[in-house]
Amino acid sequence: MGNLALLQSLVEVNETWIDYFIIGVYFVFVLGIGAVLRTKMQTSEDYFLSGRSLPSWITGLAFLGANLGALEIMGMGAGAATYGIMQAHYYWIGAIPAMVFVALFMIPFYYASRVHSVPGFLKLRYNEATRGFNAILFAIFMLLLSGINMFAMALVFQLLLGWSLTASIFLSAGIVLAYVVLGGLSSSIYNEVLQFFLITLGLVPLVIFGLIDVGGLSGLKESISNPQFFHTWANTGTKDNPFAVQWFYIVFGLGLVQSFGYWCTDFLVVQRALAAEDLAASQRTPLIAAFPKLLYGVLAIFPGLIALSVLGPKIATAAEANNAVPYAMAYYFPTGMLGFGLTALLAAFMSGMAGNVTAFNTVWTYDIYKAYINRDATDRHYLNVGRIATVAGVLLSIVTAYLALGFETIINYVQVLHGIFLAPLFGTFLLGMFWRRTTGWGGFSGLVAGTGYGIITYLITLDSGLGASMARAFFAWIVCLAVTIAVSLVTQPKPDDELRGLVWGLTEQKEAVEEAWYKKPWILAVTVLAITIALNIYFW
Repeated sequence: MGNLALLQSLVEVNETWIDYFIIGVYFVFVLGIGAVLRTKMQTSEDYFLSGRSLPSWITGLAFLGANLGALEIMGMGAGAATYGIMQAHYYWIGAIPAMVFVALFMIPFYYASRVHSVPGFLKLRYNEATRGFNAILFAIFMLLLSGINMFAMALVFQLLLGWSLTASIFLSAGIVLAYVVLGGLSSSIYNEVLQFFLITLGLVPLVIFGLIDVGGLSGLKESISNPQFFHTWANTGTKDNPFAVQWFYIVFGLGLVQSFGYWCTDFLVVQRALAAEDLAASQRTPLIAAFPKLLYGVLAIFPGLIALSVLGPKIATAAEANNAVPYAMAYYFPTGMLGFGLTALLAAFMSGMAGNVTAFNTVWTYDIYKAYINRDATDRHYLNVGRIATVAGVLLSIVTAYLALGFETIINYVQVLHGIFLAPLFGTFLLGMFWRRTTGWGGFSGLVAGTGYGIITYLITLDSGLGASMARAFFAWIVCLAVTIAVSLVTQPKPDDELRGLVWGLTEQKEAVEEAWYKKPWILAVTVLAITIALNIYFW
């Protein structure tokens, strides 16, 4: 029996009106949050940055909730079924170190300058050309990522509920559009907190039921014939490992360039930290998110391994591995719980899509429309432009959702995008923050060159494998650094007075005021790094 027929037969046995009712209640609830918050959206800062008034536990969970999209749930499950527990590298080296760095070093720069977006920061540090180029690239990047969340959600409904791909895409678009237009970033953030709990409560029983069924971790290892599927670093001195990637590209391609490029420069997540009530809360935001991120190294990875154990050769191909998580839910969850599990997946996709859309509308309004089209409009006008941009962003995301059909797996698609759009940007940020000699045209030239390298090398090879994406990201970063340094050495830098607050060494270092020792950013950072090291050693 084929995978699709098997999944649909399982669902036909388990699903009842209760499952549909649970999904319906979720829809009503998220729309209600948007409606309640609508009356509080009086200014553009309320809409785009929540008035910078939210407590750190809210922004911390939203910081992670915005990241819990298609890649996190469907993509990581598919990756685990294809590559084994090495997929956890995307958490334990490909996330945690960068989240600590952004909390301790990047957030103070963003928060002190009170910029509305990453392109806004680039304008202050470099020039208008750098800001404009990045704003356009970032807007395209957000639309492409929003589309993959739509596609993943549609895939789940097609497999489990028998809905058409097109109908599922338009449904997800309509729901996200409604609550983001109504409540802006606050609506998105509060829904992301709700979605975080839904996703976690949906995956925890799935992992527990699955591990009990296969006989625990030892039974899982026995049922999967490849022992390398349970090691993260073994045999990475050569390509003789499930990733077929050597440790150098895992550490520098993924752990440094792709990871730091995403967490430090992707405004989708940075925006959540900037909505916090003060600097201490803003710095705690990524660190609070880092602890459950560690947990997701198990919750998002093990369902793929469990599905591989139960289904075996039927998900041997990468394309079929995309179905690993929904298969496990259909296999293990009874009536009622299946609806809850579907709601958890639905929350993941809507969370990622809403985050992409809110980041898109902010960058479009402040860094494209206000900068180049209408500089002197009223605040109310920009608020309305942001809402119109949300509608346009969702409609364009529907188009980009179909691009995912051309890639083997969800994770491959997302990694190609990260390598092209974020890896060069990280080079631009790194030099701009720590080398005052970096010039405006140096930054612009390096960003264009690095991005161009990523696009051209991908179009030449069309290789979307994980190893190729890690290597492409690393060399795009190197190209950006080299060109930026070369051009900066022959062009005029900004005077120091214009760089104060933007460059390390020219910025007054104010320690975040936090009386409780257990809330201090450095304490949280050391703790989460220690746990990360322990996990890497345990699964070596």
